[in-house]
Amino acid sequence: MEETDLTRLHALAREAAHPDGAPSCRCTVDLLADRDDGTVVRHGDLVLKAHAPGGDPDELRSRTAVAALPSLTDVLLPPLPVPSSASPLPAPRTPFPAGRPLTAWPYGTPVDPDDPDAAPWEAAARLLASLHRVPVPPGLPAMRAPVKAALAVARMRRAAPDHPAAAAVLRAWRTVPEPGSGPGAYRALCHGDFHLGQLVRPGGGPSWRLIDVDDLGLGDPAWDLARPAAWFAAGLLAPEVWARFLGAYEAAGGPASGGPGADPWSRLDVPARALTVQTAALAVAKSTVEGRPLDEVEEVMIDTCARIGTLRTELAPPASP
Repeated sequence: MEETDLTRLHALAREAAHPDGAPSCRCTVDLLADRDDGTVVRHGDLVLKAHAPGGDPDELRSRTAVAALPSLTDVLLPPLPVPSSASPLPAPRTPFPAGRPLTAWPYGTPVDPDDPDAAPWEAAARLLASLHRVPVPPGLPAMRAPVKAALAVARMRRAAPDHPAAAAVLRAWRTVPEPGSGPGAYRALCHGDFHLGQLVRPGGGPSWRLIDVDDLGLGDPAWDLARPAAWFAAGLLAPEVWARFLGAYEAAGGPASGGPGADPWSRLDVPARALTVQTAALAVAKSTVEGRPLDEVEEVMIDTCARIGTLRTELAPPASP
């Protein structure tokens, strides 16, 4: 985001945090993210997000309204009114600049990336299970996980068509069926982009909530388990951690894996393959643009793509616990 727009975003965050004015404010002010898919700033206990331009404002409004539902109070972080909004509901305000909608949220303490042993895998699994069991609100758009995988491949093709790893990624991508081409999938309310960075503790308290509803919608809940499943299959997530996560999800009544005793990979295979390809494609594209070699984790995902493309079978995990 341009510096002038970022300054304006910070000013709007201050306005939202202090609607009655606070001339001597000593709040923590921070830039939390500045990516193609959104810019996020913090002002004290409030977070303001400028969403990516070009999205559908009605779909974002629908997704944001879902986060405000009383039935999801213990699952999704609820939104706040945005500055200068005439509506008491958290409808995204537009435009900010170049038609970028704004949403506001309470600040929450994120997962500590420097303490992997404390990662809340079981809590995350229970939140996903609860989300997947909520009746789907009418008129909700499709969740965007399958679309994001395709967009990542397209980005790699544009940015790095001649990269040595691109061929392996594309071979793996060709093993992923088109969305909707297989048998009827379970339909549920899905997050659409689950990873540990999508968890916060509101007010620094003990309870976790899911954040970021940009990709939330109706779809197959197996896609919300796909990233940890792909990490497990690639050897990046320890078998015992995967077992804890999947066990907590199934114990909480989550439907994505088929339930206790069922083979979870009959449902997780295709989404896990797609997330492996997505991760690898983004790694190739970003490393090319940044002029750097692939790091160790990125290399693992490329190697996993090579295995998928060669075997052209299910993405088999190292050893099912």
